[in-house]
Amino acid sequence: MQKNKAGNEFNDNSEIKMKKIEQLTPSQIVEELNKYIIGQDNAKKSVAIALRNRWRRQQVTGPLKDEIMPNNIILIGPTGVGKTEIARRISRLANAPFVKVEASKFTEVGYVGRDVESMIRELTDLAVNMVKQEKTKEVEIKARENTIERLLDILIPPIKKKNSFSQKPEESAAKSVTTNTDDIITDEISPEEANKITREKFRKMLINGELDSRIIELDMTTSNMPMLQVLGPIGLEEMGLNIQDLFGSIMPKKTKKRKMTIKEAKTFLEQEEIQKLIDMESVVKEAIDRVQNSGIVFIDEIDKITSTHSRTSGPDVSREGVQRDLLPIVEGSTVMTKYGPVKTDHILFMASGAFHSSKPSDLIPELQGRFPIRVELNSLNEEDFFQILTKPENALIKQYKAMLETEGVQIEFKEESLRAIARIATEVNEQVENIGARRLHTILTSLLEDILFEIPDKRKSKKIVIDEKLVEEKLSKIVKNRDLSRYIL
Repeated sequence: MQKNKAGNEFNDNSEIKMKKIEQLTPSQIVEELNKYIIGQDNAKKSVAIALRNRWRRQQVTGPLKDEIMPNNIILIGPTGVGKTEIARRISRLANAPFVKVEASKFTEVGYVGRDVESMIRELTDLAVNMVKQEKTKEVEIKARENTIERLLDILIPPIKKKNSFSQKPEESAAKSVTTNTDDIITDEISPEEANKITREKFRKMLINGELDSRIIELDMTTSNMPMLQVLGPIGLEEMGLNIQDLFGSIMPKKTKKRKMTIKEAKTFLEQEEIQKLIDMESVVKEAIDRVQNSGIVFIDEIDKITSTHSRTSGPDVSREGVQRDLLPIVEGSTVMTKYGPVKTDHILFMASGAFHSSKPSDLIPELQGRFPIRVELNSLNEEDFFQILTKPENALIKQYKAMLETEGVQIEFKEESLRAIARIATEVNEQVENIGARRLHTILTSLLEDILFEIPDKRKSKKIVIDEKLVEEKLSKIVKNRDLSRYIL
């Protein structure tokens, strides 16, 4: 009874958590993004509206629901300003199937490489795993109960019904019960009752983990599936086929005995029971529904598939071909996956690109039309760098402090030292190459290199203070020598 109650409480909590995530308002989404990303308010606003519109469409009733199309977004801005970080944070907030792909990895149909439809197959795989994990949590308690029963059947086999052939086994079972328990008198109670009492005693011991170190023998099923390799430009994943499903029923399964501890057996049997309790047909159906109605695809580096000057020769042919292949996917088409057909009409597509050597207008006009919302992200200035170092929950300074605390060392950064680091990062970005916030990684690595090397054996001090003087000593020469800063910073 207590187990069922605990299970219900778990399900209620997970439902409340899921509901809360799904119903985040645009302002709440921006607040969550502000914890990790500095500035770029326009981009955050557009993304928050797009996410909320997904939920709004789900609440619409009638035929109009199918007519509401997602407003796809393209983020434009230099490298290192937060485009990809926005995508990463959205994937955690959305509670929806989310996949991030690199546009440069795709090739036109007919060329060796991945075709654009594989992003939808990848999204569907992810959705199936997501739903499967949710269903696993729902059946975990029942699976544990079944696992205990199976272990009891191995340790204390139940007594079969009496008949002319089973008299001797019953007597032997009664004897085994007598040897395992001191408080059972087989003369006064039947073997069945004695077996039941013994099983209950062992059940408590299994639940409490008292028998975890005992070795038992399990029958494990192994598949006879041979290793297959498809030669040629198209792999099984591209064809949307599942080789396990195709030949799994044809190939006979072998069972082999394996000795393991009860602790290991619990994990193995629990996974088997979970697989039995989960209805994969309903999982696949729900996963496809989620992909079609709330799936999000983030296409990074879309500027790498723009064709600039020559449109008749060289790699540009393939680049423009990728754009043409993207058109039907973004506009809405049906993609065959190993779980069945998936419609892309209501999948939200977000793209990003630095567009250093090209412009968004270099994309073919039809694809430009599929991304009606364009958001420009600003380059980072000195104040932005200072905020990035201190405010986000995953700020670099906090990361270094946490790492050095594991060595028993406290590191303190004075405010003027952080201001100096921000100033140097801005200068180097202006003089060498603007790589945005990634410049802070290289500068902090150069600044703390000796400290990280000398701790804990060579440097014994338990507290280290980083001030402006130390920053200037370590980095000023490198900043002044432009040729050297190209390689070091």
